[in-house]
Amino acid sequence: MDTLLKSLTTLEPKLQSAALVLARLTLAYVFFTQLWWKTPPTFGCPPDFAVTTADANGKLKRTGGLCDWIGIEAAWADRPHPVFVSDLGSAGGPKLSVDIGFLAAGNGLFLKSFAIPNIRWFGHVVFWMEFFIFATLFFGLFSRLGGLVAFAQSMQLWIGLAGISSPFEWEWSYNWMPILSLLVIAYAPGRVFGLDTLLRPRLLTAAEKGNKIAGILALLM
Repeated sequence: MDTLLKSLTTLEPKLQSAALVLARLTLAYVFFTQLWWKTPPTFGCPPDFAVTTADANGKLKRTGGLCDWIGIEAAWADRPHPVFVSDLGSAGGPKLSVDIGFLAAGNGLFLKSFAIPNIRWFGHVVFWMEFFIFATLFFGLFSRLGGLVAFAQSMQLWIGLAGISSPFEWEWSYNWMPILSLLVIAYAPGRVFGLDTLLRPRLLTAAEKGNKIAGILALLM
């Protein structure tokens, strides 16, 4: 038993490191897969960059690409957004949920007043931000910074899409993304099998000599 416990204790750090690398690469690949349906300069939108809208009954008139999904978020912004839904009806209980409609309304205001009118250039911001997330996490270069950007983007998607009551969305597709991003921020997995492993010691050395910029950059790794 002592030999087994010793072996497990020795193996544990390696398993933890492997799990961190897997979490980093998984999040990187998720954002990689979402780049190609909204590539510049059209971002998959129709020629007039028309966004998806909804009629008075809530029926969506869908377009395409980034214009489609931004439009869906805007169209659903003023409706209830229940998340963490657990239906206990089969056991005689209630349907539990948390409504984040107030957050969705704020997100919708931003989309309608700023993002949609400026979609021709704002689409570049979305595309290159998600490319930045992919690159930093895949290569483990400034992985903590990549995690921060991933958290911001994941929260926007969660607020806009997780709580919509529609047949084409499942809230848990979005629930896990901010959580995984927080793990990346907390554990900075680029320091394990990533380029941060090579660059961070040099920045720390420079920071010890009084280079404040190097210290800040080291924190983002």
